[in-house]
Parts: sequence; C-alpha cells; structure tokens
Amino acid sequence: MAKQTFTTGQVLLASQLTSLQQTALGGGAASAKVASYTLVAADAGTAISMTNASATTITVNTGLFAAGDTVLIHNLGAGVCTVTAGTATVNTAGSLALSQYEAGVLYFVSPSAAVLFDYTQTSAASPLTTKGDLYTRTSSADSRLGVGANGTVLTADSAETTGLKWAAPASGAYTSLATGTLSSSQVDITSISGSYRDLVLIIRNYKPANDNSTIYWAFNNDRNNRYDYNSSLFTDTAKSFGSNFMVGGRGNDNSVATGLTILTIPDYANTTTWKIAFTKSIEVNATTTTQ
Repeated sequence: MAKQTFTTGQVLLASQLTSLQQTALGGGAASAKVASYTLVAADAGTAISMTNASATTITVNTGLFAAGDTVLIHNLGAGVCTVTAGTATVNTAGSLALSQYEAGVLYFVSPSAAVLFDYTQTSAASPLTTKGDLYTRTSSADSRLGVGANGTVLTADSAETTGLKWAAPASGAYTSLATGTLSSSQVDITSISGSYRDLVLIIRNYKPANDNSTIYWAFNNDRNNRYDYNSSLFTDTAKSFGSNFMVGGRGNDNSVATGLTILTIPDYANTTTWKIAFTKSIEVNATTTTQ
C-alpha cells in the first residue's frame, strides 16, 4: 500500500489495514516492473519488483519523498537491477546492484538523499563450491578461485581478475650473481648482491699450480675469525680452514683440470655474527677418484 494520509475519525477498511500491516512488515503486493523504472512519489511505502532477463535500473530523483519514507525493491529477473542516483543521492554499505533474488530497502534520510539497506548481497553467501576452492575477491565482489592442478602453486598475477592464479612452480632455485675465471693466483668477484639468503660458490675444472696445492676463499674481505665450517674435503685438514679463515679445497694432480668444489654459506651478507660454510669437493685424476 502506498503512503497514506489519514484524517481524525476516518474508518479504515479491513483490506486497507491488511495492506498497511503487510507494508509495515516489509511485504505487500509489489508493483511489477519489466523495463527500467524511475520512482515516483506514489511509490513511497510500496514494493517494486523487477523481472527482466537483461540489466535494468531503478532511478531515484530528489523532491519526491520525505525523510523516513521507504521503498522495498527486489529483483526476480536474471538481469542485474541497479539502483541508480538520478538527481538524488543514494548510498549503501554494500552494492547498489541487485542480482537475481536479491532485495533492499531504500530509506530516505531527506527528500534528496537515500540509503539502500540490502537484504542479501552476493558477498554474503560463500561462492565456494568444490574441495580446495579459495575465497578471493575481484575489484568489486567476492569470488571463487577453483583449486589448481596437482603440483601447482598459488601465484600473484595482477592481470588475473582476482589477482591470483595457479601456476607451475618457477624453474631454477638459484640466481646467477657473478662469475669469474681462475686465471691468476687471486681472483676477486665483486658487486655480489646481499639481498639473497644463501650464497653458493661453484668452482669447476680447476687445475692446481702444483700437486697438493690448496684453493682458499674469503668473503666480503672478512678475516676476523667469524667463519666456521662443515666440510667433506680431503684428509689434509690443516689447510682446509686456514689461519685467514678461508675454506680450502686441495688438488693433488696438476696434470688434469677436472676438480669440482661447491661452497655454501647461509646468511652470507651478515657481517655481525659468526657464519658457517658447508663445503663439498671432488677431484678426478688419471687413475683415482678422491672425495
């Protein structure tokens, strides 16, 4: 029933009282609309029902309603019905777009401003449907991200609707920071970034100058007794960790160049506490293999 004005002593019919009761409880017969519609003053206190398979709008203009007036709007159509501010202001904490079977009460706080109190929004119901689904969000609404294939990992991607996607793990666990060549008695590798967690140094196919010579390493020019090591090297431990606190790997046949040494230092950029180096060396000569 539309908003009424009553006079003293007026007798109301039973049908009028029933309609008023339904309106007070948020019910009552709705004015059915199919095409987009602009509210009129007579809609105060009534319900508007939209039924359209395509998108529609309900437009709200100023000067038609008084503070405290309400209009119930519900959408039965498959197309989204959007409550649209014409000359009036319309605010909401949710969305002005009502999907199928959603509804809201348009409450006027003044003749030129209203608030839509939504009964049900898509965001209020979980979009998840399948084991492993993730609850995510697009730029405007909650959304479902289906579980990825076995072995894939969740990856941030701004090009995706939700900003996330399932993808194969990135190949390669290491980043090459610097390289050098053992062409003299001392080789310096500089400008190594300190932004990574671990440093791995690989020396391949080195040929010692003399039998039983030793290769040493120093990091960040740090020779202040702050390195310890865990090694799988040769039996000559005296030179494996020398007085300059460098880790060594020995070659015992200077006729070949097939040695391999791998050195790992976790937290290598740290300059305030002790660090530990893990080493592994293997050498192949003409007759034996030593590791």
